[in-house]
Amino acid sequence: MILPGSTVQVADPKSIYNGYRGFVQRISGSNAAVLFEGGNWDKLVTISLKTLTEVAF
Repeated sequence: MILPGSTVQVADPKSIYNGYRGFVQRISGSNAAVLFEGGNWDKLVTISLKTLTEVAF
């Protein structure tokens, strides 16, 4: 179950974020706002929940 605060990975071969891991910030309907962090950049992207898989650390 994906909830805010979950670590997720994008599993959509059509997305430029395919394979990226991020943190769910909020969920609205069938979409999630996912925060990606990488070195000196942060990006908040809205992605469909059906293309996200939960990752256990």
